[in-house]
Amino acid sequence: MRSKRIRPYALTGGRTRPRHELLMETLISVPNYDPNLSDSLMPESRTLYERARTRVSISELSALLSMPLGVVRVLVSDLAAQGAVYVHPTAAAYQHDPDVLKKILDGLSRLPV
Repeated sequence: MRSKRIRPYALTGGRTRPRHELLMETLISVPNYDPNLSDSLMPESRTLYERARTRVSISELSALLSMPLGVVRVLVSDLAAQGAVYVHPTAAAYQHDPDVLKKILDGLSRLPV
């Protein structure tokens, strides 16, 4: 009889760090849904892939699936490495980009006062 609870390290192959930086607020989505890919995934990864057909955050996935955040990060990172999901950039990705900061300041300066 299979246990309903699988230890998190078994799902991630013992890995604790994702390949991509995935913050709690990071949004992911499936750019091109592939039912064959879905069928080939582990049940947990398949569930994440299916849920990401509509844009969803890492923390929402963790809560919706009652799966530890670290496990979700590793599994989503694996899906992203396969090109199965798109990781949307977060504000943190732009915080040190002077071009983006300049565009924001330019846009703010053009707002009517």
